[in-house]
Amino acid sequence: MPPRLNIPPVTRALLGTLLFQSVLSAAIRYRQWSEDTDIVIPYLTLIPQLSITYPWTFLTASLVEGNVFTFALGAATLYHGGRYLERAWSSADLAKFIAIVSLIPNVLTFFTMVFFFTLTRNPDWSLTVIGGTIPFQIAFLVAFSQLIPAHTVTLFRGVISLRVPKTPLIYIGIVTVLSFTPLLSRAAFWLANYGFLTSWTYLRFFKVVFPDLDTAQPASLRGDASETFAFAEFFPGPVKPFVAAVSDQVFNILVAIRLCKPSGQRGITSRHDSIAQRGAPGSARAEAERRRAIALKALDQRLNAATAAARPSAPTPPPASAQSSGPTVQTQPQAGAQTAMKSEPGPMLGETKFEPEEDDS
Repeated sequence: MPPRLNIPPVTRALLGTLLFQSVLSAAIRYRQWSEDTDIVIPYLTLIPQLSITYPWTFLTASLVEGNVFTFALGAATLYHGGRYLERAWSSADLAKFIAIVSLIPNVLTFFTMVFFFTLTRNPDWSLTVIGGTIPFQIAFLVAFSQLIPAHTVTLFRGVISLRVPKTPLIYIGIVTVLSFTPLLSRAAFWLANYGFLTSWTYLRFFKVVFPDLDTAQPASLRGDASETFAFAEFFPGPVKPFVAAVSDQVFNILVAIRLCKPSGQRGITSRHDSIAQRGAPGSARAEAERRRAIALKALDQRLNAATAAARPSAPTPPPASAQSSGPTVQTQPQAGAQTAMKSEPGPMLGETKFEPEEDDS
């Protein structure tokens, strides 16, 4: 029997949609291909000048790839990253996360292209293809930076070793270089940056976190205020203080104009490390598994204690000196020695007194 792939439902739906839309896009471009024109499909991908009448593309354009290389990379990202996050969080949380990191970067990139078209009057900006799984890829890297911040990625047999929070900026650099090649459009750079900011903002301030049941915390916690997930942690050490100072000032401005609330009013949890020890943050299943394991362990200990108490212990033979002098020896009797002993009350429960018979010789 061939092995069965265990793919959670949301991840399965994302992979199916990516495959269907990418194959459909390739078939349409193949039928309409010509040397003189660039083919755009405004009802599948997001085109600023043409897709305004197809509003669903603001959400679904992230699940369309235009070449085999980006399709393979996007499918691998959704398969591995989607499975991990869906099991670490839940299907509903992953679906919400996917919708946010798809819609907001696409909308922001759309208005960015319109802005540059307004400045330059160059129609290439308004006909730029906005689509692909780049927002998902950068968002998954940010999510991994939250879940496993201390994990180290080793490449090329240890030649390259870096912590997970350093990977988003490296990915943005790679996308920036590839955006000057035919593999990616000019919108890829903006999708990567907006996807990074959107995913970090959502996970930092808005994502509902499963509470720590061992402490008196509110039932609904939002965000992750731990130091390991601070914005400056994504940057190299020399620039961390500068980035931290700027990000703190930006946050204070947003709080002052009431676009953000202080951490205390919003109920952001800073107990990232304690929650991470029980499993992934926000995982109700991980907490339930932990409590079930504790209950099973306690039950096993009680059963072992009850079994040990019910099992009769072996009798302690009297020492040789006791047989000659005949002192009283306290011991646990055997079943066959009941006729040679008599029970007397003592300070301990079940205590008996054993008097050995004297030798006639």
